[in-house]
Amino acid sequence: MGRGFTVVHIYGSQLKKLLLPLPPLPEQTAIVRFLDYADRRLRRVIRARRRLVKLLEEYRQALIHQTVTGRIDVRTGRPYPAYKDAGVEWLGQVPAHWEVRKLRQCVSIIGGMTPSMEVRRFWGGNIPWITPKDMKQQSLHDSLVKVTYEALAETPLKLIEPPAILLVVRGMILARRVPVGITAIPVTINQDMKALLPKPDVDADFLVRLLSAARDAFVPLIDEAGHGTRRLPTERFRELGIPLPPLPEQTAIVDYLDAQTGKIDRAIEDARREIELLKEFRTRLIADVVTGKLDVRAAAARLPETDPLAEDDAPDDADAEDAEDADTEGDATDEADLLEEEAET
Repeated sequence: MGRGFTVVHIYGSQLKKLLLPLPPLPEQTAIVRFLDYADRRLRRVIRARRRLVKLLEEYRQALIHQTVTGRIDVRTGRPYPAYKDAGVEWLGQVPAHWEVRKLRQCVSIIGGMTPSMEVRRFWGGNIPWITPKDMKQQSLHDSLVKVTYEALAETPLKLIEPPAILLVVRGMILARRVPVGITAIPVTINQDMKALLPKPDVDADFLVRLLSAARDAFVPLIDEAGHGTRRLPTERFRELGIPLPPLPEQTAIVDYLDAQTGKIDRAIEDARREIELLKEFRTRLIADVVTGKLDVRAAAARLPETDPLAEDDAPDDADAEDAEDADTEGDATDEADLLEEEAET
């Protein structure tokens, strides 16, 4: 029914012509009663699954934090025999044989840019151009928008070879968290990102896990730029103190975390899949009932007069999660959004 190219409208004259199925009023009441009863139970299960996902994510984060900061020796499963004061507030103590370095001593830092949007030959190529919108997972294999080899040849844009650790340094997403990821392919980045290239004695997989666990350390470093946008200045995060075990131990920690978090990730994925199936079932149930494909009059008549779950009838947590996803996408640069819109057109 919608009309329009840029903004789709549904006009009142069209809406008035829409045909709807209309059962007798007593049957409408029975349908509403049945769907309210079923919906409360489905939402309760969805909320329980969402709480499970959050608990698993918190457990995963705690496990990573304990491991990369030396609270657990992955070789023995127990604390290390000796510790020392790290001299860094967010760390406290670290194993006695570990080093504590500034982040700038462990990596080289590269910035990004946006090639001119007026030069169309710079866009639509095969080279990923990572923006905050792409930072929804830790392992980065692709981007929503891509650039061409002409953009590399004719602008200061740099091709960053893997493995590189990417960090969001500007955007409203920083008000909630600092997205960190590691590249699996050569990429370019925009000006809201920084790429960290590890030195030879630093394992990139270890460092990305360490920086992901250092969320509390990043919070005091974030300030507010124009229009309320958050930013993480390079001159601040490069001075962040981090623990650094010997290289073989870094590798052992990564192997241990891969095995342990893999189990947690599978459990999280199973719970999320359950949530999606429950939501699909709820949508299909409502559609079948209100269009007369399923007669619920007898079922509604057998329902108890009072529903104990009615008092616990909270809004679906899915609404909050969907809104958060929308906010995260809104953190992308205007350039990336405009390019996507033009490509779709």
